[in-house]
Amino acid sequence: MRKIFTVLLLLTLSMPAIADSCILPDKNPFMGTYQQQVGFGLGTGFDTGWLLPPPVRPVPFFIGTFTYSQPTTFFRVPARRSINISETLGLKEKYGWKWQDYTIPMIYLTEDIAMFRYKRLYMGMGAGMGLQAQENERLGAKLIFQFKVTFGFNITKQWATELFIQHFSNANTAEENNSYAFYGAGFTYNF
Repeated sequence: MRKIFTVLLLLTLSMPAIADSCILPDKNPFMGTYQQQVGFGLGTGFDTGWLLPPPVRPVPFFIGTFTYSQPTTFFRVPARRSINISETLGLKEKYGWKWQDYTIPMIYLTEDIAMFRYKRLYMGMGAGMGLQAQENERLGAKLIFQFKVTFGFNITKQWATELFIQHFSNANTAEENNSYAFYGAGFTYNF
């Protein structure tokens, strides 16, 4: 865990250099010159694991997310700040977990930071925090923390498609912290 936080700290400290070398300063890779964005994504769940190494055991657990975003910067690096409303959907038992017990709505605030841009492709990393509607035996707290890696492609100036890897946990604020992990895809519309 210390290695992961060390890597994230180094990336954060190097962001101004990344911004100057990889990202055009007058454009936000997520949104271009637009000031608002809506997005929708669907993902499939994986049992246990963080993002690195990636979880490899798919489970009958899914997520749907609606997002509203506005452009911002983070230490001069283009970013987007979002409010997210998600619904998880569990269908049956697998690997000893009753996934149907984890069908829970969530709301959380996030900030995605542009890490790389090349022509119409971009990569972002983000973090956030929010609430899930109820505690359960998997995440024993309503307070949740989110980490996300996004790979996007700008189809037009207004439309983009994104692939994402997303992780939710309670950051050990409760005894139960088995986390949720999702791989998914979605689209965004800028206006």
